[in-house]
Amino acid sequence: MRCVYASGGDVSRQEIMTATGLSPATVATLTNELLDVGVLVESRFEDSGGGRPRARLAVNPERGRLIGVDIAETYVHVELFDLAFGVLDARERHLDRTDNDPADVVAHIAAEVDAVLAARAVPRGSVLGVGVSLPGQVDRPGGVSVYAPNWNWHDVPFRSLLGDRVDLPVYVDNPLRASAVAELWFGAGRGSASLVVVTVGTGVGAGIAIDDAVYRGVTNSAGEWGHSCIVLDGRLCRCGSRGCVEAYVGAPGIIQTLRELDAASDIPRPDDETATIDALAGALAEGDPLAAKVATDTSRYLGAALGNLINIVNPDTVVLGGWVMARLGDHLLPKIRAATTQHALPQPLRAVHWRLCALPHNPVSVGAAALALEGFLSSVRPPVHSAQST
Repeated sequence: MRCVYASGGDVSRQEIMTATGLSPATVATLTNELLDVGVLVESRFEDSGGGRPRARLAVNPERGRLIGVDIAETYVHVELFDLAFGVLDARERHLDRTDNDPADVVAHIAAEVDAVLAARAVPRGSVLGVGVSLPGQVDRPGGVSVYAPNWNWHDVPFRSLLGDRVDLPVYVDNPLRASAVAELWFGAGRGSASLVVVTVGTGVGAGIAIDDAVYRGVTNSAGEWGHSCIVLDGRLCRCGSRGCVEAYVGAPGIIQTLRELDAASDIPRPDDETATIDALAGALAEGDPLAAKVATDTSRYLGAALGNLINIVNPDTVVLGGWVMARLGDHLLPKIRAATTQHALPQPLRAVHWRLCALPHNPVSVGAAALALEGFLSSVRPPVHSAQST
């Protein structure tokens, strides 16, 4: 399916063979199965230079609907997509720091799912799946939140809790994997041999894709780079360790740096991370020297951590995303690149193409919806790997 989405319109079976390296028989089998379940259609025919006209294949946007859910520490974001990933409706609800009981979070999501379906008069039977991105460590096959440190969740059976409330198929994963999938399907990852998607928000992590596939690790925990150590005996991180990347470059860490530099600064907004980062971005745009110092210090920490990541993974593309990067990325990227040169080996660093996330919609919601589509396809025509290759 990714090959069809990447075409931006329609694609021939021959073009799929060229892009994927699959045999003619395999491509014919896979595309016929996708036509049979209605997710692809023959959009038009073209002259083949002799013989029968050649069919062009396209996504059928009306085959069904997908829902992508981004659950972060401070909000729940829900988007409704057609099968071509056109956004039909989107809703967001603020989460208070204390509003983190699993039953309450499930109730918030269910309310927003009901709202987006009602807004577009979408019958539940047309929804192919709900993809949910949960912060922290996630058991994807079991649909369990193994550990969410920001909420102190342990082994929460989230998929069953939400599935019972919304009466729809639910697929659960982590935002690092969701962001990597979004970039692979629709963003900077198309055509990339090795991709790292760095997410900087309240939490910090890295989605990794190697040879056109998301790397998950044995326990679906790959990419928890935000909890690698960059300062021995440094700041206490919410994971319980000290000196983690996240403790210096996540939103709370940036705010702590700001307060350590000037406890009397009027940039911080009490108990509001988002407003504080917005105020910091405004101060940077105005040339405020304190804001500039915060940006420099944050970039130095991030550059050191990215240097380690580049040395280990050796990617050809690094995408910087997350809500903090959406606000500060234009200011930070030149400083981050400069700082990374002090820590990454020259050869792997030269191979890197740097990108800020340019997806037009919430990338985590997009990736979560794509994971739901993969789940639907695996349920109607296993194995899922064939659908991903197509």
